[in-house]
Amino acid sequence: MADPAEETVAAPPPTPAVPAEGAPPLSAEPPASTDASPEKAAPPAPAPDTTVRSRGFRLLGEDTSVHKVLGGGKTADVLLWKDKKTTAVVIGGTTVIWVLFEVLDYHLLTLLSHVMIGVLAILFVWSKAMTFIKKSPPDIPVVEIPEDLALNVSRALRNDVNRSLHLLREIAMGHDLKKFLGVIAGLWVLSEVGSCCDFLTLIYIAVLMIHTVPILYDKYQDKVDHFAGKAHTEACKHYQVLDQKVLSKIPRGPAKTKKT
Repeated sequence: MADPAEETVAAPPPTPAVPAEGAPPLSAEPPASTDASPEKAAPPAPAPDTTVRSRGFRLLGEDTSVHKVLGGGKTADVLLWKDKKTTAVVIGGTTVIWVLFEVLDYHLLTLLSHVMIGVLAILFVWSKAMTFIKKSPPDIPVVEIPEDLALNVSRALRNDVNRSLHLLREIAMGHDLKKFLGVIAGLWVLSEVGSCCDFLTLIYIAVLMIHTVPILYDKYQDKVDHFAGKAHTEACKHYQVLDQKVLSKIPRGPAKTKKT
């Protein structure tokens, strides 16, 4: 049996060192990393959106699509070739009419008479044949122009005509010099085009243009707007020179009076 005096006594726990006066107190927590900084702790700034950019000069204005300018709906779909079947029918029908009148030298009254003769003869023979073989005659639908459609078309034409007459009156009174020069230039170009081709050919060219120019502009809008912006800048410079040297000496018309 071991002697109690020889038994080992457990050593007492070490006493924590007392800091000297003036020294900072010791902390049990590990010191924070010196690499951490407010800049790194802050969340990263969002990356700039590269899709949003200054688009510069725009013929149709900012954030305005060709489809919206054309009025939207079915008409815009036809002009932009989104409804390819209807577009093909319109262009094909216009081409057939132009060939009949310009190439084959058909006259409008003659063409209408021949078409009506053919349609009435076919329907008459068809009805008589159905009656002869004791079958029901063909059901020919009643075609009528709706009153609402006629009123809407007449109102739209009335508004356009009144707007054009108002514009011509303002130009004739000398209120807007830019509009005067623009209308004169447009009429002169129209007269030159009219001397080169007849009215029907002009209508046919216009139909082809309204079915090709919008879709080409929609496809190459950035390039067209870039060149249009340069042309607009040069035109403004030339107009300023012309206005300073010549137009400023021309007496202007009476000022507009606002209605109260």
